[in-house]
Amino acid sequence: MLNPTEIKSIVASGEGYNAEFKVSIPSKIKEITEEVCAFANASGGVVLIGVDDANNIKGITIDNAKRSAIQNSINEISPVLKCDFNIVEVDGKDLAVIEVPSGQNKPYVLSGAIYVRQGPNSQKLTTVEEMRDFFQQADKIYFDDATCKDADIEKDIAKENIKTFRFEAGLVNATSDEQLFTNLKLITNDGQLKNGTVLFFGSNPEKFFEKAVIRCVVFDGIDKRYIIDDKVMTGTLYQQYQKSMVWLKSKLDVRYDIEGEGGKPRKELWEIPEIAFKETIINSLAHRDYYDKGARITIEVFDDRVEISNPGGLVSAVPRSEFGKRSASRNPLIFGLFERMRLVEQIGSGITRIRDVMNDERLTPPEFNIDGMFTVILRRPIEFEKWVERWVDNLSENRIKILKNIYKNPKISKRELEAIIGLSGSAIDKNIDFLRNFELLERKGNTKSGHWIIKFKLP
Repeated sequence: MLNPTEIKSIVASGEGYNAEFKVSIPSKIKEITEEVCAFANASGGVVLIGVDDANNIKGITIDNAKRSAIQNSINEISPVLKCDFNIVEVDGKDLAVIEVPSGQNKPYVLSGAIYVRQGPNSQKLTTVEEMRDFFQQADKIYFDDATCKDADIEKDIAKENIKTFRFEAGLVNATSDEQLFTNLKLITNDGQLKNGTVLFFGSNPEKFFEKAVIRCVVFDGIDKRYIIDDKVMTGTLYQQYQKSMVWLKSKLDVRYDIEGEGGKPRKELWEIPEIAFKETIINSLAHRDYYDKGARITIEVFDDRVEISNPGGLVSAVPRSEFGKRSASRNPLIFGLFERMRLVEQIGSGITRIRDVMNDERLTPPEFNIDGMFTVILRRPIEFEKWVERWVDNLSENRIKILKNIYKNPKISKRELEAIIGLSGSAIDKNIDFLRNFELLERKGNTKSGHWIIKFKLP
């Protein structure tokens, strides 16, 4: 049973993968039971009733009837799930505390539905694909939640890394390091470190996970024949992210706006928006398949694009039709830690954000390959006029016009090209086929919602 000091520590740490707060008993008691079911299907957690979203202890009055109603609702979870349900006085105020273990007989079902914890939220599985995937994974522990048997908390965890996490998560001096690890479920019930804990706080994580690093490569040209820089970013997952961003900045064009108003620092303007790299790299670290010990995350810079790949394609719990709309994490513990550092936000929004920032800068839409390796391709801006001039002697005037109009509007339709250039539909088709066969033009997506990609090879 949690004591008042432990409860205050959990409250100070805030909601997350293993903690859910309710300021009052909802009118539908089932809402509480859904959270309990979700915790049981994940790594366990605690539901605190009487705490608001701002982490303030408000207290609650709960009579025997309401308590019985909550307990009866929890008893509807199948198979039977034993939870500790207590009223605990904290700073003179009563809180309802429901401690939920990670269930030993997953999946747990409530009213015929399965609920799972994803990051700081609980999600109801609604499709056959989601349920099938859960049943397949029910007996397979998440990599980041598994025990790192050879790691020692005294020797292999760096205090400085905990300090950095506290600062970024806004948990400075909230509680002791030991209590923080307990609150965030960073250690197993028998006191051992978890894989995700070592990856996030380890003094030398690659000692235990050799391939859990980021390889950064620059190629000369648009293919992989000539390498001109090759570095491996090691350290904690957050350190790998930071090092990779610094490295990328040194390899891409970065300019500055006029000095900020009121003495503010100048704003950096990356040729590809910095936020697109932040979202892509953090999501790669949070969602990669760490069970694949033969592959690393790679960041590859070419003359015309940047490709970021990580082991593991689209999580099977997310149908292709839902890609970019929602997400399911392979590593919920790691995802939850990044979420606390405010480096990931609402699950499933990262893809939309990348698309939006590329569109805002009038850059080619990002491309996603979700089979095998998960790859994001971000096209670099090109001095188009200089490039197309080099093709004037090799291409007809109409083909040059097609390229120029596609560059202005990658979503331009063939009918629009007919009107602008003054050619028939069949003539437009023939010229486009020539450019495609010549590997200067590529089509992504269907006729209505797709777009053109110019391949910036040299004559």
